[in-house]
Amino acid sequence: MHVPLFPQKILTDSDRWNLLQRKAQAVRVGRAFDLLRTNGVEPILIKGLAASRFYPDSHFRWSIDIDLAVSAEDFEIAERLARSSEAEGLAIDLHRELRNHDSVPWPELVKHSENINIEGQSIRVLRPEDHLRVLCVHWLTDGGTNQERLWDIYYAIDNRPKDFDWDRFLNIVSERRKRWLVCAVGLAHRKLGLDLDNTPVKNEALDLPAWLIKTIEQEWSSETPDQPLEMTLTDRKALLTQIKKRLNPNAISATVLMKGSFDARTRVFYQIGNIFMRIAPSYQRVSRAIKLRSR
Repeated sequence: MHVPLFPQKILTDSDRWNLLQRKAQAVRVGRAFDLLRTNGVEPILIKGLAASRFYPDSHFRWSIDIDLAVSAEDFEIAERLARSSEAEGLAIDLHRELRNHDSVPWPELVKHSENINIEGQSIRVLRPEDHLRVLCVHWLTDGGTNQERLWDIYYAIDNRPKDFDWDRFLNIVSERRKRWLVCAVGLAHRKLGLDLDNTPVKNEALDLPAWLIKTIEQEWSSETPDQPLEMTLTDRKALLTQIKKRLNPNAISATVLMKGSFDARTRVFYQIGNIFMRIAPSYQRVSRAIKLRSR
């Protein structure tokens, strides 16, 4: 699939800026792929530029990191390369396969992945149905806090290929995970006006749990977004605010991370489990930050 970065049309100044930024992103992604491929690692690009190829020219999809997924066997060498001087300026965010983002086995995802041409570079991406699952689960894992990233789901469906396989998107995962996907699509319809008339999920996507809608509205109206604890160590007030937020975790994120049901009667047990799940990783990150600051 060829992704034209400069379509034949009259461009506004905003269009030109957006296209230049996309071109810059494409160059960085190409460098990252060259670095890994030269060392025998075949990555798959997720999110970022992989999502932006379905965006219209008028809507720039900003991304700072380059999210690359690699096999578990290649992860160590890929991690070393991502930290090397050769990767300076690339901001590679490395994923050991897709872990929580998708339950489909990695070899199956690789088998059905595809190479697309961006700025003369051959870039491997997931097929559209698989990538949409990843986008939905990733957005839900973040608790739906990022309004802008809901557009990833919107455009992935609104500008989907004519041969988009809804069965592959929905029916190769568990019923519980399928419900997550349908709800994410439903939120894109409810909040952004995504047209679902010619989709098989129209009726299901309209049936959203009340707690899900309430959580989204609370998050979008909140003036205290989540921040890593290690980033607030010098600001006592901010640190206490972030600790307080973690003692009442985002219900969407907690449910997904605990592999829970969106239709369960309560979120409490998922939230309690999520608190304990986050203690050890948070402690490690904060301890590491404190050690670095004391040097």
